Amino acid sequence: MTKWETKLDFGVAVNSLKVLVLTGPGTNCDAESLFAFRHLGANASEESLRLLCKHPEKLHEHHILVLPGGFTYGDYVGAGTLFAADFKHILGNEIEKFLAEGKFIIGICNGFQILVKSGLLPGFSGHFDSPSVTLAANESLKFEDRWVYLKPEAKNFWTKGLPKVITLPVAHAEGRFICKNKKNLQTLESGAQILLRYSTSSNDTPKYPDNPNGSTGHIAAITNPSGQVMGLMPHPERFILAHQHPAFARGIFKGEPHGLILLRNLVKEAASRF
Repeated sequence: MTKWETKLDFGVAVNSLKVLVLTGPGTNCDAESLFAFRHLGANASEESLRLLCKHPEKLHEHHILVLPGGFTYGDYVGAGTLFAADFKHILGNEIEKFLAEGKFIIGICNGFQILVKSGLLPGFSGHFDSPSVTLAANESLKFEDRWVYLKPEAKNFWTKGLPKVITLPVAHAEGRFICKNKKNLQTLESGAQILLRYSTSSNDTPKYPDNPNGSTGHIAAITNPSGQVMGLMPHPERFILAHQHPAFARGIFKGEPHGLILLRNLVKEAASRF
């Protein structure tokens, strides 16, 4: 093990922080998400959407809600669409209360698709807007499974301590970020809601496959205006340990895993508030 895997220094107590990983039919990254937050010292558990809809009050026992990756409901009518309908119409009121309490939501890959399809992101006019952005089929019309480079954009707690260029894996067929119109893109830019953009290893403007899906503005991750809700297509939970990087065995990758830094920033911010 490396020193990054054996000692994590937060400066704040995190063992009382409660994280809920919300699952559903087709979710397949819940185990990695649970491991990531438990590795960071948080008290992480999982619950199915069906059971949480029966007992929505359980949501308020937690500080961070995680919507993990996968193919919920088989993506039969569009990635994340069916899950987003229940998330919005059954849990919507509880989600709004959850955010009013100052708590956090992160959606990874399919989770990002759910946040966008439900209108929770980008949240220009409040929670659960009419969708103003979407995540469409990749321009390549292929499932893209690769490691990509990303440029941290916004200056907030999410990006604290990240290098100028980071690397994370992606695995999706519908990850092309599109805005409904140019005004929406301008609002994202002016509101500092763009968190990560696809890049190259040398921080240049990417082309395919560095931008694996053809996203507008090379956008890979956004937040809502308050920064409490974040969605991203890359998988930080798959780069928590150094040896998860394909170049680790060759001694090429050095330093802390970038997924670890990103999720640690979330844990530290939440722990500092509760």
